[in-house]
Amino acid sequence: MSSFSRSLMRAAVAIVALAALVGCGLPRPGPNAEEIVAGSKRVGGDLNVVFVDGQIAGRAFVLPDTGFSQDFLALAEDRSDRINPGDTLSVTVWENVDNGLLVSLGQKLANLEQIQVDQRGEIFIPYAGTIRAQGLTPSELRQVITRELGNQTPDPQVEVRRVAGDGATVNLIGAVGAQGVYPVTPATSKLAPMLAQAGGATVDPEIAVVTVRRSGRSGSIFLKDLFENPALDIALRKGDTIIVEADRRSFNALGATVQQARVPFPAAELSALDALAVVGGLNPNLSDPTGIFVFRRETATVANRVAQADDLTDGEPFAYVIDLTQPQGFFVAKDFQIRDDDTIYITEAPFVAWARVLEATAQTLNFLTTVSNLIENATDT
Repeated sequence: MSSFSRSLMRAAVAIVALAALVGCGLPRPGPNAEEIVAGSKRVGGDLNVVFVDGQIAGRAFVLPDTGFSQDFLALAEDRSDRINPGDTLSVTVWENVDNGLLVSLGQKLANLEQIQVDQRGEIFIPYAGTIRAQGLTPSELRQVITRELGNQTPDPQVEVRRVAGDGATVNLIGAVGAQGVYPVTPATSKLAPMLAQAGGATVDPEIAVVTVRRSGRSGSIFLKDLFENPALDIALRKGDTIIVEADRRSFNALGATVQQARVPFPAAELSALDALAVVGGLNPNLSDPTGIFVFRRETATVANRVAQADDLTDGEPFAYVIDLTQPQGFFVAKDFQIRDDDTIYITEAPFVAWARVLEATAQTLNFLTTVSNLIENATDT
């Protein structure tokens, strides 16, 4: 084969291979910044692309959906020493006669243990009869029993104690030291001491969420807020259920980050800058600091507030763009709120794509040279 023929064959092979390379495209983690912006509504796309500054960060901010309603907060502390159906009482009676009604011969003291308050709220005391105990305090019930027994024995002395029962109780479940049913006593009539009674939370207070369910309603707070705000230490009621669990919120980190993953929230409040720190920051070899995107669907209220519009509906797709190369970039990232199910996507720097093309081209040319030499050797033989 002539030299001209060999050169022609090599050129043909090179053209075919390069055409295949260009047609197939090169692998990459996702769209670049220009491609995302090209999908903006401003140029006929479906995406609301918003470049974040201080004002946008403020408009996009949403108050956390946590806290107790005014019904919970305004409820006064219950008189937890009031007797309820299901409570267990202990009654001790001292008599001043040798042969009393309740005491044995030669004794002065009678102990009536484990007296159950029935569902009608009543108890039975020998020689005093059936007595309504529901709604009374132990001191008030003592006066009633003393009066009834005093009609048959001179000057009896009575003591009534309320033993823990299943009348005024709450349920504690989830990430606490000891799950169970706990009586509401004067010492544990509020949320904080009741949690302490159960051994406290077993998860980090920064991400521990406390939910109180009552009569079909519920409210949730972060445990750390209970430490910081005494007003959240609400009064408990019979039948309350207290649930302690780790925060379930998370965000997605994709693109040119050090870590690509679905990441749980490490704290009650999370900014874009904090989220980047959690995943190890930008990949210094790949990332474009001008192309940090936060993708989410907004409610109609927030969407119209951000876009300064009045025709946007729930579920509007938004892409918020943060540029860390701007003088205020880090402050903007610190102010911009990350919410549950957000996706943070870091685009690649433009030079990365070029480097990838050059590397692929070099590999292709090496391959072509090898193929061409094989063809030439085969032809010569």
